[in-house]
Amino acid sequence: PAAGRMFAAAGILLLNVFYSVVSSLYFHIGETEKKCFIEEIPDETMIIGNYRTQLYDKQREEYLPATQGLGMFVEVRDPDDKVILSRQYGSEGRFTFTSHTPGEHQICLHSNSSKFSLFAGGLLRVHLDIQVGEHANNYAEIAAKDKLTELQLRVRQLVEQVDQIQKEQNYQRYREERFRQTSESTNQRVLWWSIVQTLILVAIGIWQMRHLKSFFEAKKLV
Repeated sequence: PAAGRMFAAAGILLLNVFYSVVSSLYFHIGETEKKCFIEEIPDETMIIGNYRTQLYDKQREEYLPATQGLGMFVEVRDPDDKVILSRQYGSEGRFTFTSHTPGEHQICLHSNSSKFSLFAGGLLRVHLDIQVGEHANNYAEIAAKDKLTELQLRVRQLVEQVDQIQKEQNYQRYREERFRQTSESTNQRVLWWSIVQTLILVAIGIWQMRHLKSFFEAKKLV
């Protein structure tokens, strides 16, 4: 049973890893609108983002590839809010960066155009594909460059997949450690706040007793 649980946990981890390393979507933005996405990334991990833009054609009532004069500005910030990528691209492009700090990275995109004629009051559709870790590698190019056989290429893929899984495990441990530290800090604050409340109540009780005693003495009731 214990071995079965271990295999099940390993399977869930693998599914989480392979689910999180590739994400593809599309979204709509206005002329001056900015869209930001949060991606949880382990440290020392390469990320590749591919995007293409489309403008809505009112006459054809469909989205068509954007003109060359329209481009996108991409900005990436690490968990410490430090800018690690800030660059302007064309209407279709690819951006690459490597994480050096584990945690939530913010990826923001917005149009670099302020010409109303390009948008014609419509929306810009952006198709975005983000690949994380070993999925960002082009193994066909690697095999051609390093002259690898199919077996050597498969071994290299497996090694890099194991390396990515290890990075994900380290990141999960890092998150657990941060959560534990936050919980302990919160518990300590609650404890100290309870102690302070108790001291305040005791002080108020003593003050009330002394005040009543002095009141009764002044009235010569005691």
